[in-house]
Amino acid sequence: MNPTVYRLHQKPKTPGEPGLPKTPVKSANIELSGLSGDHNNFRYNKKKNHPDMAIMILSMDVLNDLNDEGWPVRPGDLGENITLENFSYDSIEPKQQYHIGSIIVEITIICDPCSTLQVLPYVQKKRLKEFMSTLIKRRGWYAKVLKTGKIHRGDLVKKLN
Repeated sequence: MNPTVYRLHQKPKTPGEPGLPKTPVKSANIELSGLSGDHNNFRYNKKKNHPDMAIMILSMDVLNDLNDEGWPVRPGDLGENITLENFSYDSIEPKQQYHIGSIIVEITIICDPCSTLQVLPYVQKKRLKEFMSTLIKRRGWYAKVLKTGKIHRGDLVKKLN
């Protein structure tokens, strides 16, 4: 099976609320700064909206593994903007470029677990450290946008290099 976009997620800046979980959308405009209408508190406050962190990508194999390990993680819970299916997360490396629907992205930085994850209903403060340890090297990858456009659920994903 070909890799495809399983889900797209966004969450607008909402005063007093964390940026997780992100909610699903059927399609999204992707700009150089990221997914239109999405706000990432860490990226905005700490990284000054650095273009290398425009969007976050994760694949269903990670979410399925986490579920098998007893963590009921759903697409969008970890802050990803794009959840892929039929795609091996272990194959992702920095500098890889992907054509996703009409956009092109380049993988840049792996996303580290953070304390914001404690807002998820299945992660109480007492289990935060355990959950963060579980997510090391599995929370997703940041990517910069090389070509803007609109993407939809079901769009094909193709590695360019």
